[in-house]
Amino acid sequence: MFERIARFIDKEELDQAGQGHSEPDQDTPLEVEGDTLEERVIAALRTVYDPEIPVNLYDLGLIYKIVIHQASGKVDIDMTLTAPACPVAGSMPGMVAKAVRRLEEVNEVNVELVWDPPWTMDRMSDEARLELGML
Repeated sequence: MFERIARFIDKEELDQAGQGHSEPDQDTPLEVEGDTLEERVIAALRTVYDPEIPVNLYDLGLIYKIVIHQASGKVDIDMTLTAPACPVAGSMPGMVAKAVRRLEEVNEVNVELVWDPPWTMDRMSDEARLELGML
């Protein structure tokens, strides 16, 4: 799957795009825009980038479901990867949980890795397609 996406972007652009997306300190509260907790969770998810592709996980369409329990501050997230053999399969859910946990209103984050339905490029946002030169 990465090969299909990678053909749309220059290797140098990929390297440059990956710069500046370093993982922030977990102890630092995340300041994001949004009127609701759901909007802030989505904004937090947009800070997590696939290390192979210069697009955030939310716009790649890898986030399938977000359930917010307002009273407890718990957030449940179902996500997938572009392929089951993805080299970051073990670390990506932790990166997602860490980003969302940095929101002050969030006390607990559970991330479930799911494979059904399988991810396809149709799940990508227009912003992701534009970033990858697919529009």
